[in-house]
Amino acid sequence: MRPMATVQPRISYSDLERAPEDGRRYELYDGEMFVVPSPLVMHQRATRELLKLLDAYASRTGGEVLVSPIDIVFPEYDVLQLDLVFFQQDRLSLISPDKPIRVPPDLAVEVPSPSTASTDRGKKMQLFRRFGVREYWIVDPAAKTIEVYELEGDRYELRQVARETDTLRSPARAGFECPVAQVFP
Repeated sequence: MRPMATVQPRISYSDLERAPEDGRRYELYDGEMFVVPSPLVMHQRATRELLKLLDAYASRTGGEVLVSPIDIVFPEYDVLQLDLVFFQQDRLSLISPDKPIRVPPDLAVEVPSPSTASTDRGKKMQLFRRFGVREYWIVDPAAKTIEVYELEGDRYELRQVARETDTLRSPARAGFECPVAQVFP
């Protein structure tokens, strides 16, 4: 007779909502829970600078940029914490200020830390693709680069690797561009 295997129950967003607050940030991947570590200073600086730039763009276009911590609930068992998300004006009615976000953002921005880089380029990127996030940026403060991916059919196409001396241009955010050096003070 074979020994019985222990089966871990899948954790849902509802389970996370009922859990006592412990100061940590969590993500769910197919019901498996992961703790998201606190970001480093260089991560926070790049996020802050990009937030300023995207917020100015949102003011011009009527969109909205939101900063982490914020849960994006795809299905009940895939819940992600994104550094920055952007919703264009014509999709703002899909989000409610008093409810979890359950629709994909138009733009997802991740600033990987050493401990999150493989997840940001792997599981997280695949979920963004699967749920139709049109544009995904990976902002690397150590390398001072920004990778811009655009959803083309059912896969992401790398549109730009913007370096410190380059200008970042969004393929899907008409009129958004900025010198990359502004993001890395």
